[in-house]
Amino acid sequence: MNTPAKPTILVVDDDLDILAVLEARLSSIDYRVLTASGGEKALKLLKSGPVDLLISDVKMPGLGGMDLFSAVQQIYPGLPVMFLTAYGTIPDAVKAMKAGAVEYLTKPFNGRELVSKVQEVLSKSAPRQPLDSLPPLSESLWGVKSAAMSELYDLVDRIARSDVNVLLLGESGVGKERIAHLLHERGPRREQPFVVVDCGSTPTGLLESELFGHVRGAFTHAIKDKKGLIEAADKGTLFLDEIGNISHDMQVRLLRFLEDKKIRRIGDLKEIPVNCRVISATNSDLREEVASGNFREDLYYRLRVVTLKIPPLRDRREDIPGLAQYFVENFCKTHDLPLVKLPAETTRYLCEYPWPGNVRELKNALEGAVVLCRDSVLHKSDLGLTGLPENPPKSRTPAADTSSLSLEESERNAILRALQQAGFVQKEAAHLLGISRRAIHYKIKKYGIDCGKRSNKNDEDD
Repeated sequence: MNTPAKPTILVVDDDLDILAVLEARLSSIDYRVLTASGGEKALKLLKSGPVDLLISDVKMPGLGGMDLFSAVQQIYPGLPVMFLTAYGTIPDAVKAMKAGAVEYLTKPFNGRELVSKVQEVLSKSAPRQPLDSLPPLSESLWGVKSAAMSELYDLVDRIARSDVNVLLLGESGVGKERIAHLLHERGPRREQPFVVVDCGSTPTGLLESELFGHVRGAFTHAIKDKKGLIEAADKGTLFLDEIGNISHDMQVRLLRFLEDKKIRRIGDLKEIPVNCRVISATNSDLREEVASGNFREDLYYRLRVVTLKIPPLRDRREDIPGLAQYFVENFCKTHDLPLVKLPAETTRYLCEYPWPGNVRELKNALEGAVVLCRDSVLHKSDLGLTGLPENPPKSRTPAADTSSLSLEESERNAILRALQQAGFVQKEAAHLLGISRRAIHYKIKKYGIDCGKRSNKNDEDD
């Protein structure tokens, strides 16, 4: 199994909340993040494998940041070190920089400033491999055995060096942002910013200011000029996640930018030229949204010059063993645990499970299991999954014609899927389907679905 070609960052802080924030922020831009709650644990992790950047708090109990820095200078000379410091310990951080640390950031820190400084440090500390000598993605990334992903990676290799806009399609959790980052990293703009905009979680009233920026006095609380994320992506890549959620007014503004390559901050009169590549992603059917009038057709065609569809995990099950092994090894290092073994029975269960949440669900399930398992052996009971493998239960009636497109067959299949996902608890399956327990009880009898002994006794009474 090949290791991923992305930088590894070790974050050290005795405040677990700060560790969680840093890990989430840096992982979201495709860095591999290891965490340690103290200097001693950090030294152990440094011995387990190469690290590209160390980010450490200055004041920690036991082996503090300055002592850790001294040890790192002796044992791992050349490893870049960045310090996080409260205002009271800034002199210590300045002293460390004079001794060879590369950067420091004061708490509370701004997430974008952190990412910007990390990117700057990593770009200076490790010269990148020339584009012409990069190996094909299918040979350099972990967990790739399926024909579907090999074909996808081949397409990424072919279009990464162009400047065409790309639309990424796929269910939630399949890894659309990761593919967007690969397109950026393997193209000529890779030394420039990769800016992520989450259109799904940003309120409509704030999205315009986030994207286009504003000038002082443009509206209440606009106390100073603000650069928008489109402008911040100049010469780099702009990734618009969940693009299907933007309002009609924002669709108009975004279309104008894509046509003119210019923006105007809110409240400003002058236009600012911006040269960036645009990659967008959605888990909705934009063609259906266009047909229903919810999404502009001209914007749709601007965004989807090239379309890449990322298959769900259930359609590439041969990738699951490699992905699972990588995640387990990574989490063992992150949580300073002995290497956990994946028995064949557990791997087989992972391959049979439907994974409605895709790779994200697999990753989260394995992290919890690594922490909870006993004797360093991960059993399927440690995963905490509520669904069942996709083996339809035996029916009391003959199997229906699978080529049938009748409404009754579709309804029967929907009920079966809901029951599987709910562990055959009728009450929970009814909730998933949005119907009453009485209704699902009637449908189960109607279609002769055998729930065996898994049914909840309370489900029979309504």
